[in-house]
Amino acid sequence: MAPLLRLLAGVAALLLAVGVSPASSAVDLGVNWGSQCTHQLDPSEVVKMLKANGIMKVKLFDADPWPVGALLDSGIEVMLGIPNDMLEAMTSYGNAEDWVAENATSYGDRLKLRYVAVGNEPFLKSYNGSFMENTVPALKNIQKALDEAGIGDKVKATVPLNADVYVGDKPSEGKFRPDIDDVMTDMVKFMHDHGAPFVVNIYPFLSLYQSDNFPFDIQDTGGVSYSNVFDANYDTLVSALKKAGVPSLKVVVGEIGWPTDGNKNANPKLARRFYDGLLKKLAKNEGTHLRPGKMDVYLFGLFDEDMKSIAPGNFERHWGILTYDGKPKFSMDLSGQGNDRRLAAVSGVEYLPKQWCVFDDEAAKDEDMDKLGGNIQYACASGDCTALGYGCSCNGLDEMSNISYAFNMYFQMQDQDVRACDFDGLAKISDKNASTKTCLFPVQIISAATVPARRWPASSLLLALVVAHALVS
Repeated sequence: MAPLLRLLAGVAALLLAVGVSPASSAVDLGVNWGSQCTHQLDPSEVVKMLKANGIMKVKLFDADPWPVGALLDSGIEVMLGIPNDMLEAMTSYGNAEDWVAENATSYGDRLKLRYVAVGNEPFLKSYNGSFMENTVPALKNIQKALDEAGIGDKVKATVPLNADVYVGDKPSEGKFRPDIDDVMTDMVKFMHDHGAPFVVNIYPFLSLYQSDNFPFDIQDTGGVSYSNVFDANYDTLVSALKKAGVPSLKVVVGEIGWPTDGNKNANPKLARRFYDGLLKKLAKNEGTHLRPGKMDVYLFGLFDEDMKSIAPGNFERHWGILTYDGKPKFSMDLSGQGNDRRLAAVSGVEYLPKQWCVFDDEAAKDEDMDKLGGNIQYACASGDCTALGYGCSCNGLDEMSNISYAFNMYFQMQDQDVRACDFDGLAKISDKNASTKTCLFPVQIISAATVPARRWPASSLLLALVVAHALVS
């Protein structure tokens, strides 16, 4: 069986049983609500959508008062985030006090604050230890500030961590990485002493992305067999916590999901199959071999985000269970009963005019074609060409349509500014929809906020060079 099918079969078999009783539901299900997109949906409408779908827990990556304000009096439980670039500042207790005063206690009981996420995956190997010294001191200061503000009994500080902080050939052999073992042991003991959970991000998709030959059938000691990545990964963490002296520390899965574009194994069909299995598992409250019972899980993520870095892969901008304009991508029964249901969409979304920026093959002259490569590079570096890759939704376009796609994505992300559809005379604005059966040429929404200009990541520039080379060669 092909690796992908083995992975999904394992997820469907173990993640998932049938015969869920009508009373069962994924009651601890939450979602990650990110904001790395050029055009924002109205947070008040997003909150209405969450409640319409029965999603009563959200995890934010910062404490932006705009979405937080929409969550006031909603009854939705909230995890607020402190970005990694603020960790050093939080090593000052005065700064930690100020943060808590501004973002936690100032809202009173109107905000159902449950956790403060201090940093996000700060010990990733790719960070080369940049946040090693500041994370735990920041964590301790925030918890102390919460305690002294009188809300530490119900609001806990924690640190969302990537699953790369622990290792083990078998789940029962799990332990923290040797290079961070001391700091991890200090951290988890502090969490245990203060009643905070260990928040971990687990991505079965990444196991497949990083290696097509990833082993999906794992035999552990005592005859225990794991047939899916999620349970094996989770129990590896449980073993690591036991070795660190905190065997009963609560675990929260802070992120788990499956992307729908940007990779040959990322599409709505596979994402639906993954979520169907996961939600059935959660509804049965079976847990894992080493940690039976109910699991606390946040899906990643709520929407596609066209400004996310694609350094990890082109799929990074396509994790949403909803599209950029707040529509469900596929059927999804959050109760875990496997019914053919679609999530409620975000209401009140307004769009820019129905027009597209396309390659003008009639106006283009031979001497202008020398400028094509540079213009494609620019469009993809400042736009989003991740759907053009091998096996992706727009992979089947012809050469002219590929160019038009790149031009249109930039045009839409620039609010359809006429100056964004010139490209040295190689483009024109058209009222004819260039979309195909599998490839959407989007019309952008009218943003609910004015998004400040941001520097595009180097990874976007790299993608632009790759796409441009492919189109002009």
